[in-house]
Amino acid sequence: MTELTWLNELLAGNRIFTPQTIGYYWDGLVLTTQLVFLSLVAGLVLAIPLAIGRSSGRRWISLPIYAYTYVFRGTPLLIQLYIIYYGVVFFDGIQQTFLWPILREAFYPALIAFTLNTAAYTTEIFRGAIKATPQGEIEAAKAYGMSQGLMMRRIVLPSAFRRALPAYGNEVIFMLHASAIASVVTLMDITGAARFVYARFYAPFEAFLFAAAIYLCLTFAILYFFRYLEKRLLAHLKPQSGN
Repeated sequence: MTELTWLNELLAGNRIFTPQTIGYYWDGLVLTTQLVFLSLVAGLVLAIPLAIGRSSGRRWISLPIYAYTYVFRGTPLLIQLYIIYYGVVFFDGIQQTFLWPILREAFYPALIAFTLNTAAYTTEIFRGAIKATPQGEIEAAKAYGMSQGLMMRRIVLPSAFRRALPAYGNEVIFMLHASAIASVVTLMDITGAARFVYARFYAPFEAFLFAAAIYLCLTFAILYFFRYLEKRLLAHLKPQSGN
């Protein structure tokens, strides 16, 4: 029995999978996708300059970035989410600023927490990739008279991105799975939808199994996407077959 046949039989044979409950899962899927995608994009934008600064020989630049990555990689994402979600109200006057209509919604504190967390991990991934740049490439760029910024933009960063791709793919999958904690701050993501269905029908096996199937499909899609990128961007590293 294939996975698709099994899933069809589960949906058809169980009374909890009505159009209404499927709608809850769909809304949860949309919210999870938005939250993970936006946090990954924002985290990547933050991580690139942070990784460059982290690789700098100037300690006054690299040490603060190291402290940031150490804190966010050394503490659980759930704790970070709680601190940002519940701690924002302790800033004096925050409720009278233009930020309050945004921060009082659970989505944006979750987005901030996820962004800061993935940016810390991505910074270290790219920092290691930058440090692994072959010295010959750097010397060749200097021989052509490239400035430091031009060499970083045209030589170091593209080369580092290709090396970091497998590790970054794992980080994307990690963020997808970690997004399941968003439901603890009242967000109706995939896991939140499963909890709602469980509470309504008292059917934890079916509710959470269906949520797991959604996460599994998303994970396979991410894996396929990154394998495609690796195949395209790392094709020059594969040995050529002889004729």
